[in-house]
Amino acid sequence: MDFLIDAVKRDDVGTSHSRSMRGDGLVPGIIYGLGDTPEKISLKAKELRKSLEIEAFYSHIIELNIDGKKQQVILKDIQRHPSKKEVLHIDFFRVKADEKLKVTVPLHFLNETTAPGVKIGGGIISRLATDLEIICLPKDIPEYIEVDLINLELDETIHLKDIKLPENVESVLLQQSEDNDIPIVVIHKPKAEVIEEEVETPEGEEEGAEGGEQEKASSEEGKKDEDAAEGKEKESESKEGS
Repeated sequence: MDFLIDAVKRDDVGTSHSRSMRGDGLVPGIIYGLGDTPEKISLKAKELRKSLEIEAFYSHIIELNIDGKKQQVILKDIQRHPSKKEVLHIDFFRVKADEKLKVTVPLHFLNETTAPGVKIGGGIISRLATDLEIICLPKDIPEYIEVDLINLELDETIHLKDIKLPENVESVLLQQSEDNDIPIVVIHKPKAEVIEEEVETPEGEEEGAEGGEQEKASSEEGKKDEDAAEGKEKESESKEGS
């Protein structure tokens, strides 16, 4: 899947300017990597929101069209408002077609309901990992990696070495050491249920108090996250410049 997003260079910085941009339907961002000068950009929030709904966007190569000039990047970091569906800031990292890079891709679990340990043994599936860090060329990045449970019995585990990776794709953990054969998913017997008695509380008492505190905390946390987004952008520029 190909992703092409329009962006515009920006010069103004600061928390107040970022808030103003978001009010205008824009998201502040930055591009860095490959030893080049970091570039501050802005993107249309509506267009970005649509792309963020697609799973592959988080691990695939993205083409940013910045004032008519295209750059290949990957999504490096994204900061969201703690209670609103709003992106506060986004980071992109430049890539080269002939250079391998490390990316994290999601795991897709197949045949969970038909696995013998579930269908026959009545077991419960525990996913011990939901994604995997891999290394490969940009053109070989998979949208996801499949983990097939078709033959998994009760009390059996699928480990990292059991997963069949796509061609030209390596696991970062196994590249570091063959001993890093971590468990990925297991089917185990269900635990006995413990029934707890519910203690009734007068209606409205705790609920009203908690609601006010949570709303206040959420507002304060959102403001802190906006300030943190600006601080992180300055930090990215400082590191790249040095």
